[in-house]
Amino acid sequence: MNQKGGTSSAGNGGSKSSSSAANRNSKKPKYSRFTQQELPACKPILTPGWVISAFIAVGVVFIPVGLASLSASERVVEIAYRYDRTCVPPDYRKNLVAYIQSTETNKTCLLNLTVPKQMKHPVYIYYHLDNFYQNHRRYVKSRSDKQLRSREYERDTSSCAPEATLGNAPIVPCGLVAWSLFNDTYQFSVNDKSLKVSKKDIAWKSDQKRKFGSDVYPKNFQIGGLIGGAKLNSSIPLSEQVDLIVWMRTAALPTFRKLFGKIEVDLEANQTISVVIQNNYNTYSFGGKKKLVLSTTSWTGGKNDFLGIAYLTVGGLCLFLAISFILVYVFKPRPLGDPSYLSWNRNSAVQMN
Repeated sequence: MNQKGGTSSAGNGGSKSSSSAANRNSKKPKYSRFTQQELPACKPILTPGWVISAFIAVGVVFIPVGLASLSASERVVEIAYRYDRTCVPPDYRKNLVAYIQSTETNKTCLLNLTVPKQMKHPVYIYYHLDNFYQNHRRYVKSRSDKQLRSREYERDTSSCAPEATLGNAPIVPCGLVAWSLFNDTYQFSVNDKSLKVSKKDIAWKSDQKRKFGSDVYPKNFQIGGLIGGAKLNSSIPLSEQVDLIVWMRTAALPTFRKLFGKIEVDLEANQTISVVIQNNYNTYSFGGKKKLVLSTTSWTGGKNDFLGIAYLTVGGLCLFLAISFILVYVFKPRPLGDPSYLSWNRNSAVQMN
């Protein structure tokens, strides 16, 4: 009897240990109202009234915003002129690459632009490039953010190939992005009076303070055998090289414009602006285009009708759907939650017939 009792106790102990081991190995989550989805929840019922009201509300809000955006865009005055072909002498029109690469050709170009409407200051000056893929992977990676930020990492050029070093000395700033810095220049005058181009606040303050060091100065930049773009003043730290900072913020699309400067005086309607351009930047090798853009701004930014059209389209579509649902609800109503409209009920009704 004792033997049997002992065996029974041992068996019970074994089953308990095996069950506890199974519980430890179980993947079943610990019970809580959150894991079992038992928390209180709001389950709105989309009645016709709610749906129609929502569409009307979106339409009423979006359409005025779209009209205001379009109106603001229409008030922006913009002058855009493509000069990459105009500024090439007739003798070089069939060989553009030879013109831009030659050191003997005259790169100075004179243009006259007419102001269509009054342009309130500040008037922003942009250079506009087409077919320039700043978002190319190898191009974007060819830079050293550590080197730009601190003098301590001056020799950190491992990611800057092929513009990393000159001999054994590092190039500062290194990489293809800095090497290809835009180097066309513009000078403006009205009635033989020169217009000053301000460079103040054309770069992001956060970039100047955090991404470009005040103790980092250009070294060995654009002095090799192949010159890519503009040169930098070696006595000015990178944190104050605003043209470089603007250029180093790479564009996401192959068509983009970047800020060159600002004119801090008003330009009156029908005034003629004389522009002296130094056409130095080589866009001819890859079939690119260059434009000079003068523009005012509004609360939506520059001239851009897309935002207003998008708001009007969405708002108009919502109003159209609201009116359509109202007509359906009025002329062909049906009880809310009628189970006879469920697919399985409709199928069974067809079979019975």
